[in-house]
Amino acid sequence: MGDFKRTVIRELPERKGEISPESKFWSDFEFPVTVKEFDAITHLEFSPIEPYQFAATTSNKVRLFNPINNQVDRTFSRFKEKAYCGSFRHDGRLMVAGGEECVIKLLDISGRAILRFFSGHERPVHLSKFTSDGLKIFSGADDTTVRCWDISSGEEVQQFQEFKDHVRCGDANKPSRDIILTGSYDHTARLFDLRTNSSIMNVNHGKPIESATFLPSGNIFLTAGGNYVKVWDALAGGRLLTTFGNSHKTITSLWLHESMGRILTGSLDMHVKVYDASTFGLVASLDYPAPVLCVAVSPVTNLLVAGMSTGLLSIKHKKKDETPQTEAERQQKQREKRLALRYFNKGNMYIPQEGDTLVPLKEREGLPKYDRMLQRFEHSKALDQAFAIGVRIPKPHVTFSVLQELIRRDTLKAALSGRNEKWIRLMLHFLKKHISNPNFVSTVTDVVDIILDVYEPVIGGSEELKKGFTTLRDSIEKELKYHQELEEIQGMLDAILIASQTDLDTNPDMVIAERDDILKASKEDMKTEAENALKR
Repeated sequence: MGDFKRTVIRELPERKGEISPESKFWSDFEFPVTVKEFDAITHLEFSPIEPYQFAATTSNKVRLFNPINNQVDRTFSRFKEKAYCGSFRHDGRLMVAGGEECVIKLLDISGRAILRFFSGHERPVHLSKFTSDGLKIFSGADDTTVRCWDISSGEEVQQFQEFKDHVRCGDANKPSRDIILTGSYDHTARLFDLRTNSSIMNVNHGKPIESATFLPSGNIFLTAGGNYVKVWDALAGGRLLTTFGNSHKTITSLWLHESMGRILTGSLDMHVKVYDASTFGLVASLDYPAPVLCVAVSPVTNLLVAGMSTGLLSIKHKKKDETPQTEAERQQKQREKRLALRYFNKGNMYIPQEGDTLVPLKEREGLPKYDRMLQRFEHSKALDQAFAIGVRIPKPHVTFSVLQELIRRDTLKAALSGRNEKWIRLMLHFLKKHISNPNFVSTVTDVVDIILDVYEPVIGGSEELKKGFTTLRDSIEKELKYHQELEEIQGMLDAILIASQTDLDTNPDMVIAERDDILKASKEDMKTEAENALKR
């Protein structure tokens, strides 16, 4: 009996583009260490002094983590309810945190004592930070107020009541100790001068603002809300400079790394995006297993942390450079390589003697589950294994390869028979998802035909099946429409190419405009038309 022939998996070649140095840098972190908390991680911040501990605010506590061994150095748990926005002072000796208790607490890093309580807010405090000189604290709460407190006396020294909704974020201006930035769910961000009684600038972001921060110069600030970030020029009276963002869902946090000149954004779409702070262009993207609520990078760029809504804290360390630095280290490395090579080559130089019996070693290759079922002609079970969620989502080409094998054996109809309504709906959704993939479209049409043959009598009695087939039909019609439009575009391009070739044949000296020149000319024409419309 011959060996079983494995199912041929038709894998498509991967398209690997050129990896930029920026992408290589952000991908050059070790596999993340994850810490599971009981509640969402709402705020992350690194200490500005060595050893650069980072504070994670979650549930009713603020935890200080050691950046070397990822262990908890200290926990501030004297909160009766949820804590928010645990922030460091510029000298790294004090922290401040708000919370659901409507009280702001001043914490001593060297111990667990609470140095001061600042009471006055009537609703939960989500924003609590130090001013740039470290002598005052400003806070924002769900009572729509922004307040400033003196640390030495513990008294409230200023209060602003200009917002119409919850105040959720803010930042201190480093060059000026009296300027602070705050953002609110009423779509506005305001600059306050603590020496005055009202805001000095007001900008409208257009969405509830989740995060706001100054650039190092203090002249430009960013606001994040919705799925985009806006850049504002404070010196120009709050003029909008640009808008950027590549997230699909709400951006929840901003983190500016001054020395690298990079802006990081965390989003509910489970991604962290990295932007260049000078051009605001996207340079890297990082994936996470859950919606990201906060993100931070250590001042020396050797640690990347992200907090998620599920309570997961992801800690990524930069990979260490293992290249030998000294001559002794290089010699030791070469010695270890020689010893390892000698060990693994042991016995390879043995020459068989006359009279020795040679026994060939035949290694059996393990078969995947679907192949084992096909080997036993259990076609329904083979389809179940290939259609499992762990196969069809990450490796759809495996599922389609098994479907093609069942079609080749003429057993797909039997394998599809006897399925329940839920399984058929999942199969229809899977086929609809891949109907636009030219590598799978022929298999999709064959499978749909067989499903219709088997289940046509029962489709009318099930609203869910009817809905699934209707959705699949709409997807097919949409795909056919796309093909028709593409053929029309192809015809137009052919006509243009033929005309341009004819012009070149008749006039060889004619200069063809470059793409950038055409775009520039079209922009100038649009600008002229707009100016004429305004004059009219």
